[in-house]
Amino acid sequence: MSSTPATTDTPIVHALDEVVGAGDRVVSVAPVALDAPGRAVPLAVRVSAPVAGENLPVLLFSHGNGWSLDGYAPLTAFWASQGFVVVQPTHLDSRRNGIGFDDPAFGQIWTERYADLERVLDQFDTVEAAVPGLAGRVDRDQVVVAGHSWGAQTVQMLLGARILDGSGHVGRDYADRRVKAGVLLAATGIGGEELHPFAKEHFPFMNPSFAELATPTLVVAGDHDQSKMSSRGPDWFTDAYTHSPGATDLLTLFGAEHSLGGIPNWEAAETTDENPERVAVLQRLTTAYLRSALNPSDTSWDKAASALAEAGTAIGRIDSK
Repeated sequence: MSSTPATTDTPIVHALDEVVGAGDRVVSVAPVALDAPGRAVPLAVRVSAPVAGENLPVLLFSHGNGWSLDGYAPLTAFWASQGFVVVQPTHLDSRRNGIGFDDPAFGQIWTERYADLERVLDQFDTVEAAVPGLAGRVDRDQVVVAGHSWGAQTVQMLLGARILDGSGHVGRDYADRRVKAGVLLAATGIGGEELHPFAKEHFPFMNPSFAELATPTLVVAGDHDQSKMSSRGPDWFTDAYTHSPGATDLLTLFGAEHSLGGIPNWEAAETTDENPERVAVLQRLTTAYLRSALNPSDTSWDKAASALAEAGTAIGRIDSK
Protein backbone atom coordinates (compact mmCIF):
# COMPACT_ATOMS: atom_id res chain seq x y z
CA MET A 1 0.00 0.00 0.00
CA SER A 2 1.09 3.56 -0.59
CA SER A 3 2.02 6.16 2.00
CA THR A 4 -0.62 8.64 0.80
CA PRO A 5 -1.81 10.76 3.74
CA ALA A 6 -5.18 9.60 5.05
CA THR A 7 -7.07 12.80 4.38
CA THR A 8 -10.29 13.81 2.70
CA ASP A 9 -9.99 17.42 3.83
CA THR A 10 -9.44 18.72 0.32
CA PRO A 11 -11.14 21.31 -1.90
CA ILE A 12 -12.70 18.81 -4.29
CA VAL A 13 -14.19 16.69 -1.50
CA HIS A 14 -15.66 19.80 0.12
CA ALA A 15 -17.06 20.94 -3.22
CA LEU A 16 -18.72 17.57 -3.77
CA ASP A 17 -20.09 17.57 -0.22
CA GLU A 18 -21.92 20.75 -1.17
CA VAL A 19 -23.55 18.79 -3.99
CA VAL A 20 -24.58 15.56 -2.25
CA GLY A 21 -25.12 16.92 1.25
CA ALA A 22 -24.51 15.40 4.66
CA GLY A 23 -25.27 11.74 5.19
CA ASP A 24 -27.63 10.16 7.67
CA ARG A 25 -26.93 7.48 10.25
CA VAL A 26 -27.00 3.93 8.87
CA VAL A 27 -28.22 0.59 10.16
CA SER A 28 -26.75 -2.58 8.65
CA VAL A 29 -28.01 -6.14 9.10
CA ALA A 30 -26.22 -9.35 8.14
CA PRO A 31 -26.46 -12.15 7.35
CA VAL A 32 -29.92 -12.18 5.84
CA ALA A 33 -30.76 -15.57 4.34
CA LEU A 34 -32.58 -15.82 1.00
CA ASP A 35 -34.02 -18.88 -0.68
CA ALA A 36 -31.70 -20.35 -3.30
CA PRO A 37 -32.69 -23.96 -4.09
CA GLY A 38 -29.87 -25.98 -5.62
CA ARG A 39 -27.19 -23.39 -4.85
CA ALA A 40 -23.91 -24.97 -3.68
CA VAL A 41 -23.84 -22.71 -0.60
CA PRO A 42 -26.80 -20.92 1.05
CA LEU A 43 -27.26 -17.33 -0.11
CA ALA A 44 -26.69 -14.60 2.46
CA VAL A 45 -26.86 -10.84 1.96
CA ARG A 46 -26.12 -7.67 3.92
CA VAL A 47 -28.75 -4.93 3.97
CA SER A 48 -27.72 -1.36 4.85
CA ALA A 49 -30.10 1.58 4.99
CA PRO A 50 -30.41 5.06 6.46
CA VAL A 51 -32.29 5.17 9.75
CA ALA A 52 -34.62 7.89 8.40
CA GLY A 53 -36.21 8.85 5.11
CA GLU A 54 -39.01 7.70 2.85
CA ASN A 55 -39.22 6.41 -0.73
CA LEU A 56 -35.69 5.06 -0.50
CA PRO A 57 -34.24 3.65 -3.75
CA VAL A 58 -32.63 0.20 -3.87
CA LEU A 59 -28.98 -0.32 -4.80
CA LEU A 60 -27.75 -3.86 -5.52
CA PHE A 61 -23.99 -4.23 -5.18
CA SER A 62 -21.92 -7.10 -6.58
CA HIS A 63 -18.45 -7.65 -5.11
CA GLY A 64 -15.23 -8.51 -6.92
CA ASN A 65 -13.69 -11.98 -7.01
CA GLY A 66 -13.12 -13.48 -3.57
CA TRP A 67 -14.91 -10.84 -1.51
CA SER A 68 -18.17 -11.10 0.45
CA LEU A 69 -21.03 -9.17 2.00
CA ASP A 70 -18.53 -7.81 4.53
CA GLY A 71 -16.46 -5.97 1.92
CA TYR A 72 -16.69 -2.60 0.17
CA ALA A 73 -17.84 -0.64 3.22
CA PRO A 74 -16.10 2.52 1.91
CA LEU A 75 -18.73 2.64 -0.82
CA THR A 76 -21.75 0.77 0.50
CA ALA A 77 -21.92 2.51 3.88
CA PHE A 78 -21.61 5.88 2.18
CA TRP A 79 -24.37 5.11 -0.33
CA ALA A 80 -26.63 3.98 2.49
CA SER A 81 -25.94 7.20 4.39
CA GLN A 82 -27.03 9.08 1.26
CA GLY A 83 -30.43 7.47 1.11
CA PHE A 84 -30.01 4.13 -0.69
CA VAL A 85 -31.03 0.72 0.60
CA VAL A 86 -27.88 -1.20 -0.29
CA VAL A 87 -28.02 -4.99 -0.65
CA GLN A 88 -24.78 -7.01 -0.91
CA PRO A 89 -24.87 -10.75 -1.58
CA THR A 90 -21.95 -13.06 -0.92
CA HIS A 91 -21.37 -14.76 -4.27
CA LEU A 92 -20.11 -18.33 -4.59
CA ASP A 93 -16.57 -17.22 -5.51
CA SER A 94 -16.09 -15.65 -2.07
CA ARG A 95 -12.93 -16.90 -0.38
CA ARG A 96 -15.02 -18.01 2.59
CA ASN A 97 -16.77 -20.59 0.37
CA GLY A 98 -13.61 -22.34 -0.79
CA ILE A 99 -14.69 -22.76 -4.43
CA GLY A 100 -11.46 -22.22 -6.38
CA PHE A 101 -10.48 -22.31 -10.04
CA ASP A 102 -9.98 -26.08 -9.88
CA ASP A 103 -13.52 -26.71 -8.63
CA PRO A 104 -15.87 -28.13 -11.31
CA ALA A 105 -18.51 -25.61 -10.20
CA PHE A 106 -16.30 -22.59 -10.83
CA GLY A 107 -17.01 -22.33 -14.55
CA GLN A 108 -20.68 -21.56 -13.92
CA ILE A 109 -20.28 -19.13 -11.03
CA TRP A 110 -20.82 -16.19 -13.37
CA THR A 111 -24.41 -17.33 -13.98
CA GLU A 112 -24.99 -17.92 -10.26
CA ARG A 113 -23.74 -14.38 -9.56
CA TYR A 114 -26.45 -13.04 -11.84
CA ALA A 115 -29.02 -15.33 -10.21
CA ASP A 116 -28.05 -13.98 -6.77
CA LEU A 117 -29.05 -10.45 -7.78
CA GLU A 118 -32.30 -11.68 -9.29
CA ARG A 119 -33.07 -13.52 -6.04
CA VAL A 120 -32.64 -10.30 -4.10
CA LEU A 121 -35.17 -8.48 -6.27
CA ASP A 122 -37.58 -11.42 -6.27
CA GLN A 123 -37.44 -11.81 -2.48
CA PHE A 124 -37.41 -8.17 -1.47
CA ASP A 125 -40.12 -8.73 1.14
CA THR A 126 -37.55 -10.76 3.08
CA VAL A 127 -34.84 -8.14 2.51
CA GLU A 128 -37.02 -5.29 3.70
CA ALA A 129 -38.32 -7.17 6.74
CA ALA A 130 -34.77 -7.92 7.93
CA VAL A 131 -34.07 -4.29 8.89
CA PRO A 132 -36.07 -2.95 11.82
CA GLY A 133 -38.04 0.13 10.84
CA LEU A 134 -37.42 -0.21 7.10
CA ALA A 135 -40.80 -1.64 6.09
CA GLY A 136 -42.85 0.78 4.02
CA ARG A 137 -39.96 3.19 3.43
CA VAL A 138 -38.58 1.63 0.22
CA ASP A 139 -39.44 2.58 -3.35
CA ARG A 140 -39.06 -0.75 -5.13
CA ASP A 141 -39.61 0.89 -8.51
CA GLN A 142 -36.33 2.75 -8.10
CA VAL A 143 -33.62 0.08 -8.48
CA VAL A 144 -30.00 0.71 -9.44
CA VAL A 145 -26.97 -1.57 -9.53
CA ALA A 146 -23.23 -1.25 -9.04
CA GLY A 147 -20.34 -3.69 -9.10
CA HIS A 148 -16.56 -3.84 -9.01
CA SER A 149 -14.39 -5.97 -11.30
CA TRP A 150 -16.16 -9.33 -11.64
CA GLY A 151 -19.05 -7.66 -9.87
CA ALA A 152 -19.19 -5.05 -12.64
CA GLN A 153 -19.49 -7.85 -15.20
CA THR A 154 -22.31 -9.31 -13.11
CA VAL A 155 -24.38 -6.15 -12.88
CA GLN A 156 -23.78 -5.20 -16.51
CA MET A 157 -25.82 -8.28 -17.42
CA LEU A 158 -28.83 -6.72 -15.69
CA LEU A 159 -28.11 -3.50 -17.60
CA GLY A 160 -28.28 -5.31 -20.95
CA ALA A 161 -24.75 -6.43 -21.81
CA ARG A 162 -24.59 -9.93 -23.28
CA ILE A 163 -21.99 -12.67 -23.75
CA LEU A 164 -20.62 -13.77 -27.11
CA ASP A 165 -20.32 -17.52 -27.60
CA GLY A 166 -17.37 -19.31 -29.17
CA SER A 167 -18.75 -18.56 -32.63
CA GLY A 168 -19.15 -14.88 -31.91
CA HIS A 169 -22.94 -15.01 -31.66
CA VAL A 170 -24.69 -12.81 -29.12
CA GLY A 171 -26.07 -14.89 -26.26
CA ARG A 172 -29.04 -14.66 -23.94
CA ASP A 173 -30.60 -11.35 -22.91
CA TYR A 174 -30.21 -11.06 -19.11
CA ALA A 175 -31.46 -7.48 -18.84
CA ASP A 176 -33.82 -6.80 -15.93
CA ARG A 177 -36.34 -4.05 -16.67
CA ARG A 178 -36.63 -3.30 -12.94
CA VAL A 179 -33.11 -1.84 -13.03
CA LYS A 180 -33.07 1.84 -13.95
CA ALA A 181 -29.33 2.68 -13.94
CA GLY A 182 -25.92 1.34 -13.00
CA VAL A 183 -22.29 2.02 -12.13
CA LEU A 184 -19.51 -0.19 -13.52
CA LEU A 185 -16.32 0.03 -11.45
CA ALA A 186 -13.22 -1.38 -13.21
CA ALA A 187 -15.32 -3.47 -15.58
CA THR A 188 -13.26 -5.74 -17.82
CA GLY A 189 -13.53 -5.04 -21.55
CA ILE A 190 -14.16 -7.01 -24.70
CA GLY A 191 -12.41 -10.32 -25.34
CA GLY A 192 -10.48 -11.24 -28.45
CA GLU A 193 -6.93 -12.30 -29.06
CA GLU A 194 -5.59 -10.01 -26.32
CA LEU A 195 -7.35 -12.10 -23.67
CA HIS A 196 -4.81 -14.28 -21.86
CA PRO A 197 -5.16 -18.10 -21.98
CA PHE A 198 -5.99 -18.32 -18.26
CA ALA A 199 -8.92 -15.95 -18.71
CA LYS A 200 -10.14 -17.80 -21.80
CA GLU A 201 -10.11 -21.07 -19.86
CA HIS A 202 -11.64 -19.96 -16.58
CA PHE A 203 -13.76 -16.89 -17.42
CA PRO A 204 -16.09 -17.57 -20.37
CA PHE A 205 -17.97 -14.37 -19.56
CA MET A 206 -14.93 -12.26 -20.52
CA ASN A 207 -16.21 -11.99 -24.06
CA PRO A 208 -18.97 -9.42 -23.68
CA SER A 209 -21.06 -7.57 -26.21
CA PHE A 210 -21.82 -4.05 -24.99
CA ALA A 211 -23.93 -3.08 -28.00
CA GLU A 212 -27.11 -4.18 -26.19
CA LEU A 213 -26.36 -2.28 -22.95
CA ALA A 214 -28.94 0.50 -23.24
CA THR A 215 -29.63 1.30 -19.57
CA PRO A 216 -28.08 4.57 -18.27
CA THR A 217 -24.64 3.67 -16.93
CA LEU A 218 -21.59 5.37 -15.47
CA VAL A 219 -18.28 3.62 -16.24
CA VAL A 220 -15.40 4.18 -13.81
CA ALA A 221 -11.82 3.27 -14.76
CA GLY A 222 -8.35 3.86 -13.36
CA ASP A 223 -5.71 5.02 -15.82
CA HIS A 224 -3.09 2.82 -14.09
CA ASP A 225 -5.22 -0.34 -14.02
CA GLN A 226 -3.26 -3.05 -15.82
CA SER A 227 -5.08 -6.37 -15.84
CA LYS A 228 -3.40 -9.77 -15.75
CA MET A 229 -6.28 -11.12 -17.83
CA SER A 230 -5.55 -9.14 -20.99
CA SER A 231 -2.58 -7.68 -22.82
CA ARG A 232 -4.60 -4.51 -23.36
CA GLY A 233 -3.67 -1.51 -21.24
CA PRO A 234 -5.88 0.49 -18.88
CA ASP A 235 -8.10 1.50 -21.79
CA TRP A 236 -9.52 -2.05 -21.63
CA PHE A 237 -11.59 -0.94 -18.65
CA THR A 238 -13.27 1.78 -20.71
CA ASP A 239 -14.75 -0.57 -23.32
CA ALA A 240 -18.24 -0.48 -21.83
CA TYR A 241 -18.25 3.28 -22.39
CA THR A 242 -16.77 3.04 -25.85
CA HIS A 243 -19.06 0.32 -27.17
CA SER A 244 -22.33 0.78 -25.26
CA PRO A 245 -25.20 3.14 -26.14
CA GLY A 246 -26.33 3.25 -22.51
CA ALA A 247 -22.98 4.05 -20.90
CA THR A 248 -23.00 7.75 -21.68
CA ASP A 249 -20.52 8.82 -18.99
CA LEU A 250 -16.94 7.78 -18.17
CA LEU A 251 -15.09 8.75 -15.01
CA THR A 252 -11.34 8.26 -15.35
CA LEU A 253 -9.44 8.37 -12.05
CA PHE A 254 -5.82 9.47 -12.46
CA GLY A 255 -3.23 7.21 -10.87
CA ALA A 256 -5.88 4.66 -9.90
CA GLU A 257 -5.23 0.94 -10.13
CA HIS A 258 -7.77 -1.86 -9.90
CA SER A 259 -8.93 -1.04 -6.35
CA LEU A 260 -9.59 2.57 -7.38
CA GLY A 261 -7.91 3.91 -4.27
CA GLY A 262 -9.23 1.35 -1.79
CA ILE A 263 -12.92 0.62 -2.39
CA PRO A 264 -12.88 -3.09 -1.35
CA ASN A 265 -12.01 -2.22 2.25
CA TRP A 266 -9.98 0.16 4.31
CA GLU A 267 -6.33 -1.01 4.38
CA ALA A 268 -7.06 -4.12 2.30
CA ALA A 269 -3.93 -6.01 1.29
CA GLU A 270 -4.78 -5.88 -2.41
CA THR A 271 -5.13 -2.10 -2.38
CA THR A 272 -1.87 -1.09 -4.05
CA ASP A 273 -2.99 2.49 -4.68
CA GLU A 274 -4.51 3.51 -1.34
CA ASN A 275 -5.83 7.05 -1.63
CA PRO A 276 -8.64 8.21 0.71
CA GLU A 277 -9.26 11.37 -1.31
CA ARG A 278 -9.82 9.32 -4.48
CA VAL A 279 -12.29 7.05 -2.68
CA ALA A 280 -14.10 10.07 -1.21
CA VAL A 281 -14.46 11.63 -4.66
CA LEU A 282 -15.72 8.34 -6.08
CA GLN A 283 -18.27 7.99 -3.27
CA ARG A 284 -19.74 11.39 -3.99
CA LEU A 285 -19.64 11.27 -7.78
CA THR A 286 -21.39 7.90 -7.95
CA THR A 287 -24.03 9.12 -5.51
CA ALA A 288 -24.68 12.18 -7.65
CA TYR A 289 -24.84 10.11 -10.83
CA LEU A 290 -27.35 7.60 -9.45
CA ARG A 291 -29.58 10.30 -8.01
CA SER A 292 -29.78 12.11 -11.32
CA ALA A 293 -30.26 8.86 -13.25
CA LEU A 294 -33.31 8.05 -11.12
CA ASN A 295 -34.74 11.57 -11.25
CA PRO A 296 -34.28 13.55 -14.48
CA SER A 297 -35.02 16.79 -12.62
CA ASP A 298 -32.16 16.18 -10.19
CA THR A 299 -29.09 18.24 -11.17
CA SER A 300 -26.63 16.56 -8.81
CA TRP A 301 -24.63 14.91 -11.59
CA ASP A 302 -24.19 18.10 -13.60
CA LYS A 303 -23.14 19.98 -10.48
CA ALA A 304 -20.73 17.23 -9.42
CA ALA A 305 -19.17 17.06 -12.89
CA SER A 306 -18.68 20.82 -12.86
CA ALA A 307 -17.08 20.64 -9.42
CA LEU A 308 -14.63 18.00 -10.62
CA ALA A 309 -13.73 20.09 -13.66
CA GLU A 310 -13.12 23.13 -11.48
CA ALA A 311 -11.49 21.72 -8.35
CA GLY A 312 -10.57 18.10 -9.08
CA THR A 313 -8.52 18.07 -12.26
CA ALA A 314 -5.69 16.33 -10.43
CA ILE A 315 -8.05 13.52 -9.39
CA GLY A 316 -9.76 12.67 -12.64
CA ARG A 317 -11.99 13.72 -15.49
CA ILE A 318 -15.46 12.97 -16.82
CA ASP A 319 -16.16 12.29 -20.48
CA SER A 320 -19.73 12.23 -21.75
CA LYS A 321 -21.33 11.25 -25.04
